[in-house]
Amino acid sequence: MGHLRMMMGRRFMSRIALSQLAEGHGMELSHFDIVKIVAHTGLYQEVTVGSVAEQMRIDPSRASRIVADLVRQGMLQRGVSQQDARRAIVTLTKRGQELNAHFERVRREVLGHTLQDWSVEDIHQFEQLFSRFIRDLDCRTPKLFKDMGSKELQSDE
Repeated sequence: MGHLRMMMGRRFMSRIALSQLAEGHGMELSHFDIVKIVAHTGLYQEVTVGSVAEQMRIDPSRASRIVADLVRQGMLQRGVSQQDARRAIVTLTKRGQELNAHFERVRREVLGHTLQDWSVEDIHQFEQLFSRFIRDLDCRTPKLFKDMGSKELQSDE
C-alpha cells in the first residue's frame, strides 16, 4: 500500500498524460489535478475555488491563481451558483472536457497494460476486494482518527 501511495503521490498517470500533449501546451501537474477535480466533483455538486483548495490541500489563494490560469487557457469557466447567486463556481469548458477525457484514456491504457496478463477471475476478485477495502477504509477513517487522537480530521467533520 505504501508503494502504491508513493506512485500515486508522484502522479505517474498524470505525468504520462502530460507527456503525450503537444509541445507548448502550458499545462502543469497542478493544472491537470484541478481539471480532474472539477470533472469529478462537478458530477454531484457545484465546484468552488474553495472546494478545489480543500481537495488539493492547498492554500485558497494558490487554488485561485491556478483556476485563473486555467480560465485563461480556456479549460475552465467561471459561473454563478444556481443555489446561491453570491457564490462563484467553476466548470469545465469543452477544452477542459477534452483534457479530462485524454487523462481518462491514459488511465485506462495504463490499467489495461497492467492487467493484461490477469485472468478475468483475477480482475473480478481484485475489483471486489479493492472496492471493499476502500469502502471499509472510508467508513472507518473518522472513527480511527477520533480513537487515535488526531485533531486534523476531527476538525473537518
